[in-house]
Amino acid sequence: MRSTRWKAASRAAIALAGAGALAAGMALFVTAPASAGTTLGASAAEKGRYFGTAVAGFKLSDSAYTTILNREFNSVTAENEMKMNATEPQQNQFSYGAADQIVNHARSRGMSVRGHTLAWHSQQPGWMESMSGSALRQAMLNHVTQVATHFRGRVVAWDVVNEAFADGSSGGRRDSNLQRTGNDWIEAAFRAARAADPGAKLCYNDYNTDNWTHAKTQGVYNMVRDFKARGVPIDCVGFQSHFNNDSPYVSNYRTTLSSFAALGVDVQITELDIQGASANTYRSVVEDCLAVARCNGITVWGIRDSDSWRASQTPLLFNNNGSKKPAYDAVLAALNNGTTPTDPPTDPPTDPPTDPPTDPPTTPPPGRGGSTATVSTNQWPGGFVATVRVTAGPPALGCSPVSTPPPTGPSATKPWSHTLARTALPAT
Repeated sequence: MRSTRWKAASRAAIALAGAGALAAGMALFVTAPASAGTTLGASAAEKGRYFGTAVAGFKLSDSAYTTILNREFNSVTAENEMKMNATEPQQNQFSYGAADQIVNHARSRGMSVRGHTLAWHSQQPGWMESMSGSALRQAMLNHVTQVATHFRGRVVAWDVVNEAFADGSSGGRRDSNLQRTGNDWIEAAFRAARAADPGAKLCYNDYNTDNWTHAKTQGVYNMVRDFKARGVPIDCVGFQSHFNNDSPYVSNYRTTLSSFAALGVDVQITELDIQGASANTYRSVVEDCLAVARCNGITVWGIRDSDSWRASQTPLLFNNNGSKKPAYDAVLAALNNGTTPTDPPTDPPTDPPTDPPTDPPTTPPPGRGGSTATVSTNQWPGGFVATVRVTAGPPALGCSPVSTPPPTGPSATKPWSHTLARTALPAT
């Protein structure tokens, strides 16, 4: 989902979310109604893949939004409407109205639907947050069963478990209330999902797993390898691929995709957005997917920059006004000129460096000097992303504390994610 790495320098951008956004792939492809070669979905379908987007249900009343959605994409992931707090706000009281709206819109237009997500440590309803032990385990399994059953036959793939591994150099599991129910909780969730919806592909989804050398990537790889060896029902792995200055696209990305595919699972790029929407980087990501036979497709996390949880980073394929960006043209060209998929290597690299990159210091150097701060928000019903940008004076002046009031309207009662990025100002 989100990068939580910290880097030291002088300018900070902090994103806090009050509800959230996140997604994995599929094996069923529906050709978009447009002529192949002219839209993202149709061009991807020509290559036997999907090209999808995350959709917010409340934006389906926006005609500019739906015009692009209906024209360009052949796959849809609900941005927040299928998450645990949305589908089971009170224990054993399920709510599917908003999710059904997205599913019905997509299916009526020939789009496939991906389910996101059945079990996650974040965006849990309040009643679940206060549970633990066997009671929590049973509540989680009941949630998986009920939600997967409700959408059975209408969702081609599920992100069964989302973001269960920790960042950093350990390569181990994230500490969470679900993890504390027992290390087998992920396996249990997958088995429950298979029983509830035997026809859907079952995926594990995570962020910061793009670099093959990172311990987190290897931790997920080892889990998937173990699951396949023991017959745990896992069909696919989702790579969120939120690329930004702190977590950039890496040249071994294709190695990561092909190495997981060699385990006998499909791979999908599930939440793609790229800070600044570099056309070259978007092109590289698409080419990497096309080069791996089991890379089923790509989902971008939103349509226009204004729809993004990282709106200030302008990371998507369409400008705020809905016009196509150079990155769109690069993606379409890559889809239309894609290479023939090749089989994944039979012996992918399995031994990462013994000393993977570690996080840099979290504390910036003290100082003084004039500083300013601004706050902007991107809101949706039930949540928002707030971006706080603190700009310090030249390095010679150092930094001094600043304060800025939040914009009127939203307030964070349950922040579930944050990102701190620092970049140095040029010397004067």
